[in-house]
Amino acid sequence: MDETRYREAIGRLVEPGERVLAQAKADVGGGLTPPPPPEPAPTAGPGRRTVGSVLLNVLLPLATWERGDRLVDLVGWGIAGRGAPGSAASRLHRAVSASGPDVQVRETLLAVTDRRLLVCRTGGVKLLGGRDAEERALAETEVVWAVARAEVASARVGWHRLNPKRLRLTFTDGSWLAFTVPIAESGAPLRAVATALTA
Repeated sequence: MDETRYREAIGRLVEPGERVLAQAKADVGGGLTPPPPPEPAPTAGPGRRTVGSVLLNVLLPLATWERGDRLVDLVGWGIAGRGAPGSAASRLHRAVSASGPDVQVRETLLAVTDRRLLVCRTGGVKLLGGRDAEERALAETEVVWAVARAEVASARVGWHRLNPKRLRLTFTDGSWLAFTVPIAESGAPLRAVATALTA
């Protein structure tokens, strides 16, 4: 998708009088990320793991083990964010992470205005959806998370392992989250976002 088409989609989401200074398509960096915000207390009684559920997890190779997954992320990708549950980075990561299995492709867009940092998601597109599906996905773009620019302590693009295009957003609560683009894509949009946030 063309960057100018992103600007048009984001332009429809800003408040009257708000100017878009920079935007970039990016994904949360691979690696360890902040833990999710605390969930509301369940209304049912407390659940306990039974011996049967533990045994089932051991016997099923596709079952996930959170600590094991985090170790693989740490070794393979490093650290992509830090922060306490409920911190700005934790809430941001939750906003852009799929809450369940999704067979459609969605783009994450970062936008800096003269007032806020916006994180947007396009509508879903099936793998071979075609041009019409991309247009519909752009029309369904929505803001999933926003924060005042004053809450972003710093933004910088730098190297991480073999990727020279990793944007690190640090918030005033001390938490941070990284965004990247594929190696083959230009890092200029990420640098423009960082510059707009720090100007």
